[in-house]
Amino acid sequence: MARARFPEPGDPALTPVRGKRVLVATAAVDFDPTEVAVPWEQLARHGVNVVFATPGGVRGECDARMITGEGLGLFAGALRADANGRGAWERLAADGVLDRALDYEALRVDDYDAIVLPGGHAPGMRTYLESPTLARFVAQFFVTGRPVAAICHGVLLAARSRFVGTDRSVLHGRRTTALLRKQERLAWWLTRRRLGDYYRTYPEFLQDEVTRALARPEDFEQGNMALRRDRPDDLGPGFVVRDGNYLSARWPGDAHRFAATLLGMLAEG
Repeated sequence: MARARFPEPGDPALTPVRGKRVLVATAAVDFDPTEVAVPWEQLARHGVNVVFATPGGVRGECDARMITGEGLGLFAGALRADANGRGAWERLAADGVLDRALDYEALRVDDYDAIVLPGGHAPGMRTYLESPTLARFVAQFFVTGRPVAAICHGVLLAARSRFVGTDRSVLHGRRTTALLRKQERLAWWLTRRRLGDYYRTYPEFLQDEVTRALARPEDFEQGNMALRRDRPDDLGPGFVVRDGNYLSARWPGDAHRFAATLLGMLAEG
């Protein structure tokens, strides 16, 4: 069976995405480099104008441990970003677009054709995951019907976003995936002697909090075994869940399929 590959620039099916404006919201520090850089690179290659937003509009810096593997010991090869993720981050860091980040407070729903909510698990992510300003913006954007794409801990931000005047999550009634409990538990267990709770952003597992925000527990989808990462030339290992205008994925190993699916959603208009 032929491998599903990332579409090449110039693919007529993706002509409608050129010139569209997509927001990538991140924390100021500690976000996952693959989950930010791979969607940025693939969107930009196809002519999308990608805009970043951080708290205070500062230049965002990724979780350096996911690049270097420092402190991950024997498991660094499996836990840190792979060559595709590291390369994409290197190109993003050198591009200059991060220096032009907007403040969360400056965001306006009508300015964007889609938004991307990446993840990351280190402590600096909490300012992003707990931002009431960003949660309000996400809830307002859901109402527009334009694409909202969340991966890993970005799904937690979506789950915490509430429609105005209600206590109901924007994910209530939606199908989703996110970082799996077994993934979070395993990474924590493998590294806790060296790094303590580095892999536990919160005491509650992410999957459990997200599932509580859904209409039914079965609306959370776990997908395949998540043992291999996808690549631009092999999207097969990646897993995503699309529910209308909402797209979700679990971890950096889904990032290329996640980006490819978002491009397709943008092309649909």
